[in-house]
Amino acid sequence: MTKVAFLLNGTPICIEGQPPTRTLLDYLRETQGLCGTKEGCNEGDCGACTVMVTDDAGVRALNACILFLPQLDGKAVRTVEGISGPSGQMHPVQTAMVEHHGSQCGFCTPGFVVSMAVAHANGQTDHDTTLAGNLCRCTGYAPIIRAAQAAEAKVVPAWMITDAARLAAMGHDGGLVSAVEFRPTTTAQLAGWYLANPNATLIAGATDVGLWVTKQLRDLTQIAFLNAIADLKGIETAGDQITIGAGTTITDLLEAMRPVHPSFAELLRRYASVQVRNAATIGGNIANGSPIADAPPALIAMGARLTLQQGDTRRDIALEDFFVAYRKQDRRPGEFVHSVTIPTAAPSLRCYKLSKRFDQDISAVCGCFNITVKAGKVTSARIAFGGMAGTPKRALTVEAALMGQAWNLPAITAAMALFGTDYQPLSDMRATGEYRLQTAKNMLVRYFHDLAGAPVSVLEVQS
Repeated sequence: MTKVAFLLNGTPICIEGQPPTRTLLDYLRETQGLCGTKEGCNEGDCGACTVMVTDDAGVRALNACILFLPQLDGKAVRTVEGISGPSGQMHPVQTAMVEHHGSQCGFCTPGFVVSMAVAHANGQTDHDTTLAGNLCRCTGYAPIIRAAQAAEAKVVPAWMITDAARLAAMGHDGGLVSAVEFRPTTTAQLAGWYLANPNATLIAGATDVGLWVTKQLRDLTQIAFLNAIADLKGIETAGDQITIGAGTTITDLLEAMRPVHPSFAELLRRYASVQVRNAATIGGNIANGSPIADAPPALIAMGARLTLQQGDTRRDIALEDFFVAYRKQDRRPGEFVHSVTIPTAAPSLRCYKLSKRFDQDISAVCGCFNITVKAGKVTSARIAFGGMAGTPKRALTVEAALMGQAWNLPAITAAMALFGTDYQPLSDMRATGEYRLQTAKNMLVRYFHDLAGAPVSVLEVQS
């Protein structure tokens, strides 16, 4: 059983005796009577359960439905009940929602209000992005966006900025060991424990493992929570290499990639939603081994190297070699993803994600291209896809066909015919195999025009 201390709507609480996989959503509604936080999808998609979490990294919006209690130790949580003031004063976003008729059935409204309050606290005004993880089917987004815009210039209420200062006086149980859970604070602690418990489940952001519990009703017998390991996070640049710690969130990675790899950053912007990106880690995205994970195709196209750690030993492999077969990786017992290294420069990198909706959707096909052309001829080519095989996979035959050829449409047309050699994609609920194969070919043509400077964004319409 777990022991967790955190601030809840400004009040210190200490939880003992709860299972470590008890979600914050269930705890709030069933134990605290805070039912403003709603259960919609219970898988991190709809945003009805959004809460505000504050720690030394700042203020974030997270999905309470896939957030386990031990992940909150030493942090501050505000639900929609805590967005208003202690005497019932309305937050500026709440006032704006009323004035601009931003609520109808009200089920999704609490999540919207919390997401808006987090954006307001952080001075974020890209409301289409900050609210992409909140779904509404009644009001429609126009009045909600107008409400968010109306609140932009309002001062952050005093009661919303007290949590960070109060956290400094609180302790936390980092390193706590029980029969079920372990909360290491260093990579060395994790390495030793995981070597001795290789069948345990490692939980960083819980954006995938959370669904094991809420949807598959799995009973996890041994768990290590990794969110308190500071030396497993962070991004460092040395020479022509960027090393990204496995515990780095997708949000932090996105911000770091904007100036150096803008196309990769744009792909990450379409990685789920703000709430999920704030929790999910790059190490989890890789270690999960999903064939439709968005980051691996881009990383492989850049020639990423993966560092794995087992006890005190680390080894370095090409990321593309980590994925052996569907949900099977080259990972030894007790070995975990430590970091991933990419080049500082890849000016020809372009990433294209195809999904049924633009925001917060799983890829049907994700293609990433990194081709170098000198004196009109292809001198290097790396092309990687997700959604086209049981693993993220390079188009080696297509690459070989392009090497040394003139960079023109006839050469590209000839290479397109070879995609069927590299991939035999399956048909599923997201796309047929034939559709996937055709769109992969089309992406190569899109890439040609993209490098030539033609507008190719799916958000632009041309006559």
